Amino acid sequence: MKTLKDIEARLAQIKNELNTRGAELTEAEIAAFETEVGDLQEQRQALLDSAEKRKKLLEKIANGEPVDDGDGGETTPTVLRNFKGAAGETDGDKYASMEYRKAFMQYVCRGTKIPAEYRADAVSTTTDVGAVIPTTVLNQIVQKLESTGMILTLVTRTAYKGGVAIPVSTVKPVATWVSEGKGSDKQKHTATKDGMITFAYHKLRCAVAVSLEVDTMAISAFETLLINNIVEAMTKALEQAIIDGDGTGKPKGILAETPEEGQAIESAAPAYADLIAAEAALPQAYENGAAWCMSKKTFMQYYGLTDTNGQPIGRVNYGLAGKPERTLLGRPVVCCDYVKSYASTLATGDVFAFLFNFKDYVLNTNYAMGVKKYEDNDTDDQITKGIMLADGKVVDKNSLVTIKKLEAA
Repeated sequence: MKTLKDIEARLAQIKNELNTRGAELTEAEIAAFETEVGDLQEQRQALLDSAEKRKKLLEKIANGEPVDDGDGGETTPTVLRNFKGAAGETDGDKYASMEYRKAFMQYVCRGTKIPAEYRADAVSTTTDVGAVIPTTVLNQIVQKLESTGMILTLVTRTAYKGGVAIPVSTVKPVATWVSEGKGSDKQKHTATKDGMITFAYHKLRCAVAVSLEVDTMAISAFETLLINNIVEAMTKALEQAIIDGDGTGKPKGILAETPEEGQAIESAAPAYADLIAAEAALPQAYENGAAWCMSKKTFMQYYGLTDTNGQPIGRVNYGLAGKPERTLLGRPVVCCDYVKSYASTLATGDVFAFLFNFKDYVLNTNYAMGVKKYEDNDTDDQITKGIMLADGKVVDKNSLVTIKKLEAA
């Protein structure tokens, strides 16, 4: 008969199959998994019920209470063997047992001493060593948070085959006024080969390996966290490339483009005049959709500026969901960590803020992000990897206005 550990391990395997092969599973396979999961859950409940009965029986034996013999009579139990810690399957970890968890709660809430079997030898007391946190409380992984996902949703997403070219025309036809009965010259509208934007193949890969021993540990949060970390790492790499990628082995970023003449503003420090100059440099035809992009530290420096009436030029509003909505002179601000923050030590010529319509950046994904799991036969390590093919470029840079550090006088 399967143990509780075997059942939990099999349920974890099924969960992994559903997560990694969900789109590939057939109706028959899904139905088979449903039947198996139902059987496993029944077996697990039976084991838990049996463990609870053993616990109650042991309590009666320990307290000398009479036991119902099934015929309506009662008998005084004879202790044949004492299975210490038999209440629940704990795989030898006494700190994961229900008894200890209850004792720990009593210790925290009411100051009741931890039972002797859960403490060190007689030399130590609960006042000396406190209480060991129950093992089940530790089945949560805490990690440092990072901000991602601000840029990826703003750009134009395509899924063309690698090598596709987008023609860019710099010539527009001109309308002319003519006299009655007169015609106008015919105009040629062409797109030269030099004006083509071509997308290539760039592979983005993230793989994380864990040992077989760690992979079989009963930490329910581990696998989900691992996959989320991989997706987050790849999202961060994509967004960073969109902002400042050099185009070598990765997408070419927005800041790798040279702004049109007159659209590169120089500033010694964040000032109200920067915003006015940038707005003036932005062509009127590209006003709609253009947004500021800068780090949060830089935005707060602009946010602290005031106009001639003493009113702050920045705004932070909160929508229905409570999400901050930042604006400068009425234009939305996208805060991200991929643009350098302004500081007195910032190198001359470094961009610390820019205006751009993110729809003018195209991210072409030839192979969408997929997460796979496999085993290294040499080391038995369980490897989870994410992989995708992508390229990105600015298709129209006329909405790009940069603010860069001016050399100090």
